Amino acid sequence: MSLKSLVLCSDEKIVRVLRRVLGDLEIDVELCADSDGALRKLTRQRFEAIIVDVMDDGATEVLRSARNAPCNKQAVAVAIVEPIIGLKAVFEIGAHFVLYKPVSIERAKSSFRAARALMKSERRRNARVAVQIPVVLRSTSVGSNMKVTTIDLSEGGMAVSLPNRRRPSGRWQIAFTLPGTQKSLELPAEFAWEGSRDQAGLRFQNISPEATRQLQEWLKQNSPEVEQDDPPIRCQLTDLSLGGCYLEISSPFPASSRVTLSMRAGSAEVRAQGVVRIMHPDKGMGVEFTQGTPEHRTAVEKFLEVLNENRSLMPELLVEPQGLESESSAQKPSADVDDPLLHLFYGESLTPEQFHEAMRKQRATPPAAVGNASAAAHA
Repeated sequence: MSLKSLVLCSDEKIVRVLRRVLGDLEIDVELCADSDGALRKLTRQRFEAIIVDVMDDGATEVLRSARNAPCNKQAVAVAIVEPIIGLKAVFEIGAHFVLYKPVSIERAKSSFRAARALMKSERRRNARVAVQIPVVLRSTSVGSNMKVTTIDLSEGGMAVSLPNRRRPSGRWQIAFTLPGTQKSLELPAEFAWEGSRDQAGLRFQNISPEATRQLQEWLKQNSPEVEQDDPPIRCQLTDLSLGGCYLEISSPFPASSRVTLSMRAGSAEVRAQGVVRIMHPDKGMGVEFTQGTPEHRTAVEKFLEVLNENRSLMPELLVEPQGLESESSAQKPSADVDDPLLHLFYGESLTPEQFHEAMRKQRATPPAAVGNASAAAHA
């Protein structure tokens, strides 16, 4: 099944570039001449990408409406803008990627390769496989148990049939075994929606890379439409702490993107999940790790130790997008978290130049003075 994009743009030169680049990337183009036509299509069709020239009348309303359309709220939004327009204003209207005018084929290819990887991961994450599996739920607050049966399963959650029309809420620990496998999965989840009659939806919460891998492999084997993911993207690690990292990459993923990182330096390897908290177009992105397990912390500590002992060692790093967060969960670190890099992610708004200068100052600070939750960077 081809990826589909909705394009609102009246500039013929830009449209020609978009058709060529998107065609090469196997992304179908649905061109709209005006915002009214685009708004109608948003309510009737599903698109993996919404691409608008913000100079066109109604373009802002199209982007905002996409966020409210049930079938397109997770579509990747690309805004085509003049260089004088500030990034903050573009991101506030719902854009994930920014393409500056004049639009060149090379720049468009770079941006849309990253966008396509995110589009594929988002569609894969939402693909559901109908299956009936017994699931045991344990409340994390009161400790009560409940048994339910799945209706369908996806990478991000499951629909379940509730007994006796119960209407539970909040967070639960769930346990189930995928058909054809022997190992039981135990995942944190929360009730996300209620359907008609006795149906409800559970959304998985911060699951481990190993559990994610098991789910992805099972879904690929059992999905009627298996789609090959784009290969991981190679990037450069410049700063690393126990709580996150900063990566140099020409086409960074937007804030709130969930990513999987594979890092290797000598004998040390780390596979981590995270969320992009800050993004600088054409420069890089800051990723906060979402795993808080002792095993993850130990692995990162070992990785940092290897880097600090051998400053000439260049770590290898690959990043894969895993979709967009449905709701922003960004919060400032608690007062007892002493991680300067994370505080920089969540601190005052800085220009890319100011941000990179602040990171350089952090690198110059001796590790003992920085604190035990952060460590020396590697550039």
